[in-house]
Amino acid sequence: MKKIAVLVSGNGSNLQALIDANLSGQIVGVLSNKANAFALERAAQANIATCVIEHRNYPTREAFDQAMHQQLCKWNVDLVILAGFMRILSTDFVMQWEGKMLNIHPSLLPAYKGMHTHQRVLQTGDRWHGCTVHFVTPQLDAGQAIAQGVVEVLPHDTQDTLAQRVHLLEHRIYPMVTEWICTEKLTYTNADYVSLNGKKLTQPFQVCSI
Repeated sequence: MKKIAVLVSGNGSNLQALIDANLSGQIVGVLSNKANAFALERAAQANIATCVIEHRNYPTREAFDQAMHQQLCKWNVDLVILAGFMRILSTDFVMQWEGKMLNIHPSLLPAYKGMHTHQRVLQTGDRWHGCTVHFVTPQLDAGQAIAQGVVEVLPHDTQDTLAQRVHLLEHRIYPMVTEWICTEKLTYTNADYVSLNGKKLTQPFQVCSI
């Protein structure tokens, strides 16, 4: 059984989706850089160990990341899930968890890397929007895309309504991909070779919301 740690900074709705999914793996710990993150309450209610490591207590990004790394090693973690963790990670930390760390981004990568994706999609007038689960690399939002949730942008959409629909897909595809890893349906060999069901993954698996 794979041991999973979830890194959080806020509400933790994706964490809740992972908890509710009854994964084949075990969430052994939830780590936050903010002591008041509601995600910690969600973890406590599910009897999952928690740890707060506040980044402001460390002189450098690297020192903070090393403290996180040590805690993850204490939990003997196989997989790290970023779920609303609002910190840019150092290259050394990312490379220590290469192929073992996932993120979800609210756009159809490689489009709209970075922040304010819903606003940018509306301003551009795109017909389609969504979210992408990907492996984490030192380059921002640039790792192998594994799965995407796709929604149609409706004429009356606002940033809030679009964000709500994308969130629903996040809660669907993040547990799905996590379960693929837990059951070894999805495997990471290196940055150039990720396989799904024994075949090289050349484009992300897409789930559409009607």
